[in-house]
Amino acid sequence: MILGAPAPTAHRPWPVPRGPWVLFMRWEHLAFLHWPVDPDHLRRLLPPGLSLDTFGDTAWLGLTPFLMSGVRARLTPPLPGISSFPEMNLRTYVSAEGKPGIWFFSLDAANSLAVRGARWTYHLPYYPAKMALEVQEDGEVRYESERLDEEDDPVRFRASYKATGPVYHADPGTLEHWLTERYCLYSHDGDCLYRGEVHHAPWPLQVGEPHIHTNTMAAPLDLSLEPEPMLTHVARQLDVVAWPPKKVGPGSRV
Repeated sequence: MILGAPAPTAHRPWPVPRGPWVLFMRWEHLAFLHWPVDPDHLRRLLPPGLSLDTFGDTAWLGLTPFLMSGVRARLTPPLPGISSFPEMNLRTYVSAEGKPGIWFFSLDAANSLAVRGARWTYHLPYYPAKMALEVQEDGEVRYESERLDEEDDPVRFRASYKATGPVYHADPGTLEHWLTERYCLYSHDGDCLYRGEVHHAPWPLQVGEPHIHTNTMAAPLDLSLEPEPMLTHVARQLDVVAWPPKKVGPGSRV
């Protein structure tokens, strides 16, 4: 166990970074919605230094709506009014220097401070959005999002999802494990590639059932997704810590 982290580290594919983590967050009412996508299309969208990961010959695009809560810097309490908000990311799976991670095509959040802060510190493509998340008595999550500041054709998402099976941890070597158990993200500022390390317990997954009413999140990528994802998993809650991003490439340090 590392001091202050929410989980042991034996399940990680590599050791945690040197130095203390700087950010704590809790991810709640999360869904992993996944579609198979043409690998060549995604490769064209990645920056230099990143390799697209495929499972077999298939690339995957994931859409992940959830509630961010308890956000705080290390050794500080959460700040009322800005530490809890809906968020959603559109992602694929990549590697650099032998470390598999996540590449975000977009991240929408209902918190303007988080949008500005994450763009500046993590070089991530965050966008402000009008969002709502409601949890029903039967556990169903109803989720809505509309990206702001887009006059022509706003990027929208409206769906519901719920668990339909027991909690389990994905076995190494399975597609579910490959998609979810990743312990870093990659970002790019136009000049340099960065890696941001994260740590958490293994994902407490449940098979999920989605009902998607509107989904144009992949339209900026010139992709039209099938109405329903091929794979859906949900997770009730997971605590996560994160380290500052570091440059990837010659002269970089772990």
